[in-house]
Amino acid sequence: MTDAPEWVRIERTFDAPIADVWAMWAEAEKFASWYGPMGATIPVAEMDVTVGGTRKICMEMAMPDRTMQMWFIGVYKEINAPNRLVYTESMCDENGVIIPPEQMGMPAGHPDVTEVIVDLREEGGQTHMTMVHVGVPSGTAGEGGWMQAIDKLGGMLG
Repeated sequence: MTDAPEWVRIERTFDAPIADVWAMWAEAEKFASWYGPMGATIPVAEMDVTVGGTRKICMEMAMPDRTMQMWFIGVYKEINAPNRLVYTESMCDENGVIIPPEQMGMPAGHPDVTEVIVDLREEGGQTHMTMVHVGVPSGTAGEGGWMQAIDKLGGMLG
């Protein structure tokens, strides 16, 4: 038995070639078209998909009384197109200044920096994706948001 937390891990097979799935993760306009839970929009997706390149994403959710924004910033750590993409993610303000996750309503102890690992492999014209978000525990709202986003991605890819 281990005390290590179980991080969000999603596996999905898409009826699409690997180049199309890769583009959905690596091209800002395509990423913005599916990222976030149902009802979210991505008005800002700045992505320099190079090792050491930065990414800054704004996710908006319309609420009954206001529009809520969540900003994320990170750095690409590993890129092996079209098979593997690794980047960090932190909550930030609109200027890219990292803010404590608790300030955005996350539970105490949520790490300031998390890591997203995307592995893709093509099998018979389909693409199998494994996405792990290290630092976001399974069974949390973060996992729910990812599940909805990946459902949107699947709907776009077929």
